[in-house]
Amino acid sequence: MARMTQTSESLFARALRVIPGGVNSPVRAWSAVGGAPRFVERAHGSHIFDVEGRRYIDYVGSWGPMILGHAESSVIGAIITAALDGTSFGAATAGEVEFAERLCGRFSSIERIRLVSSGTEATMSALRLARAATGREAIVKFAGCYHGHSDGLLVRAGSGATTHGVPDSPGVPASLGALTRVARFNDLASVRAVCDRQVAAIIVEPVAGNMGVVPPQPGFLEGLREIADEAGALLIFDEVMTGLRLGAAGYQSCTSVVPDLTCLAKIAGGGLPLAAYGGRAELMKLISPEGPVYQAGTLSGNPVAVAAGLATLDRLDAGNSYGRLEESGAFLQQGLKQAMGSRPGCVQRVGSMFTLFFGPSSVRNYDEALGCDTERFSRFFAAIIDEGVWIPPSQFEAWFVSLAHTRADLKTTVKAVERALAASD
Repeated sequence: MARMTQTSESLFARALRVIPGGVNSPVRAWSAVGGAPRFVERAHGSHIFDVEGRRYIDYVGSWGPMILGHAESSVIGAIITAALDGTSFGAATAGEVEFAERLCGRFSSIERIRLVSSGTEATMSALRLARAATGREAIVKFAGCYHGHSDGLLVRAGSGATTHGVPDSPGVPASLGALTRVARFNDLASVRAVCDRQVAAIIVEPVAGNMGVVPPQPGFLEGLREIADEAGALLIFDEVMTGLRLGAAGYQSCTSVVPDLTCLAKIAGGGLPLAAYGGRAELMKLISPEGPVYQAGTLSGNPVAVAAGLATLDRLDAGNSYGRLEESGAFLQQGLKQAMGSRPGCVQRVGSMFTLFFGPSSVRNYDEALGCDTERFSRFFAAIIDEGVWIPPSQFEAWFVSLAHTRADLKTTVKAVERALAASD
């Protein structure tokens, strides 16, 4: 009997009957741009293929981790070799020790590290540790910075950058939201207004990537370090997105600011579920079983994920990886700027992550990001997808370049953007 051909439309209809919203993570939905999501069948190198067989140049990269490109041979080989010995033991392995040593060797701010399975786990655990270390409960985050879906972090700023948090999702107790104070990214005055000696930690993406790519203004991270020290609070860098992407030590390769704790994920797992948090030994020794702060996970340090992570680190350390990524990012940025011409908007980039914003001439914080022309972006999205370029279905997300993207891919992308812009005018 012949196999029935599946389409994105038919799969989405089935998914809606058994999965909330038809997707297992809201970011995969195309509700912000209209229409049903296209379902992916496979990916290789710089390309991704949907179930109808259409090929796209991919700038989502599984939302960041595929820095080597999809199905990179050494990573796949490491996964297969590890899986043949077993996929999970619930016991310590040599691989997780080597991986922890490698990460501590890359990040001067990390003396000890704990492996977990997701970025949400990493940030949640880092904040629990910060509260235990300081004996305080309040935290400071920034509007537009996403640190996972744990209860205390699902808050928004409201009408003012200095207001206390209001839960952004039903099911989050108001009492937890009240412990989260929200400031404006790149605005130190707003941080000073909410940071006092009740605050356990300031958590920040050193380069914001969840309101689109927004780099820190000169002096901003240095100011956060100063404010945290004055208040006796810890400074946490959420490098889930930027870690291992913007340098061997993430954005910490690009700044002299040293955080107390660092959260990693995405690239660290080579495309598999793996994350970590770490910092000074005096803080990390508070983690159970050495200390009283409890955190656990059966799949933490999973041997297959660790093998993928180690293979990814090996490839990143071979040759001029970060120089090549910078060159590709700069080429695309220049090409997109030229394609935009006199249209209102900007292209903001740090290394191999960037965002094409429609409307503002620059974006420094979440308020300015919200001023973007989302209707124009939706028209552009439909046009660029039809041109065979796969980008995030949201104006407020980062695009990612991988080592698999060739100069031909980049040139093709620029031409496709030119046509998509014209089609969406």
